[in-house]
Amino acid sequence: MTASRPDLRTPTYAKLICASLIWASCWSAPVQAQPMGLPSMGSASAAELSPSLERTLGDAIMEQGRRDPDYIADPDVSQYLTNMGRGLAAHSPITVQQPITVFGVRDPQVNAFALPGGYVGINSGLVVQAQSESELASVLAHEIGHVAQRHIARGMTQRSQSSGVMMAALAAALLAALSGSGDLAMGVAAFGQAAAVDRQLGFSRQAEQEADRAGFEMMRKAGYDPRGMVRMFKQLANASRLNEGMGGGDYTSTHPLSIQRMADIENRVSEMPAAHPKGSDSFWYIRAKLRVMQARDGQSQRNAVEKLQLDASQAAGVEQSAAWYGLAYAALQKKDTAQAEQALRNAQKNGQGSPEVAGLAVSLALAQGDNAQALALAQAASDRWPDSQGIALARVESLQKTGQDEAAVQFLQQRIKQWPDVPRLYQLQAQSQERLGQKVAARRTMASYYDMTGALATAVEQLQQARNMTKDFYVQSELDVQIRTLKERLKADRELLERFKS
Repeated sequence: MTASRPDLRTPTYAKLICASLIWASCWSAPVQAQPMGLPSMGSASAAELSPSLERTLGDAIMEQGRRDPDYIADPDVSQYLTNMGRGLAAHSPITVQQPITVFGVRDPQVNAFALPGGYVGINSGLVVQAQSESELASVLAHEIGHVAQRHIARGMTQRSQSSGVMMAALAAALLAALSGSGDLAMGVAAFGQAAAVDRQLGFSRQAEQEADRAGFEMMRKAGYDPRGMVRMFKQLANASRLNEGMGGGDYTSTHPLSIQRMADIENRVSEMPAAHPKGSDSFWYIRAKLRVMQARDGQSQRNAVEKLQLDASQAAGVEQSAAWYGLAYAALQKKDTAQAEQALRNAQKNGQGSPEVAGLAVSLALAQGDNAQALALAQAASDRWPDSQGIALARVESLQKTGQDEAAVQFLQQRIKQWPDVPRLYQLQAQSQERLGQKVAARRTMASYYDMTGALATAVEQLQQARNMTKDFYVQSELDVQIRTLKERLKADRELLERFKS
């Protein structure tokens, strides 16, 4: 049913960026110029890289990037970050022309980056180092400020040698990936290339200050404490000094902190009345999970567990519960279900509850082979937290494990109406449809999945397979229309990318 996907043992993001920059340099002379002093957005820039083309670029990059082992596909992380991003974007002083999608990257470096098309990547290290949700929101708001001002789109089309090389290399890789006939490693390298875009662009002081001010307004109107931006600035400046001479990767290398920028935000904060910022419990649970996720080797894993144990013994309330949750998650990753069960009970003490904790309880029951208990827990959690994608996916997994694929399909149909832009829901629905013998429907659903993830060529293949499986004239006619529409989009995308290849 699904197209085969090779197991890509790609390097970390830092190595991807280095490799992609070397690759880009093969196209032309070394980078010399940097676009500076970007003014307010004008119609000429919009004509050079329209929002439609920008989204095409972003979709193509993400289709490859989702295959990278450092891409975090965890539904709790993705939903939390994207909800925060969209909540901030809703209060942007400038209309954001792209839907904001925020994804996590498994990397302890304190960093974040914006891609074309409204995609924003957040390193796990940034979340872990943030001491409050407002601090995290300040960096995300700044990135959305760049998106709103279209700094990425404009920088990529500057009439300079560096941007020309970058766009040519990026377009060539994406064309290869789009056709499905190129070197797949080159296509994946494009994600590293894109992650390095803001490093190459070298945003001007004016552009950085514009993003700061837009981010400040977003934070204030969305209910976060703008003082979090000041605290994060100071933390980043300190981290930059400590890491000086140790190589790139930190946020200040791509978004230099000037005295002017810090003074501007401090002055704005000083004029504000005392704030009563909002904060969600999910921040602490997501932070604890990412602390474990980003630990790659034995020593870093031990360090993560020790920090969580310290927080579990010294913190209180939700922060203590989140620390126990992190310890339970770490134990479950090591398949130590007994230790995970004990830590999870500690996380639930004093009535503490969250969709993250409830979802982990379902995962633990599944790991223990108690599928019926997992389903009961998932159903109860789904009733309590109907807006949690993680809980919904846990319920689907429990239904599938107990052989209730028909119920899973019905539940997924409801969730797809609730979250029409979550590709994983379509993939799971196709799996259950396949087991139920609904071969044509399964392939049509998988076509939707591939369409949403930017793999248009694979989506066409799925629809063609579905057409060959049915004799129903009306279904064939519907499929013919879908195939023709996708082929036209695929052709248009190729033509758009060809513009930047030369």
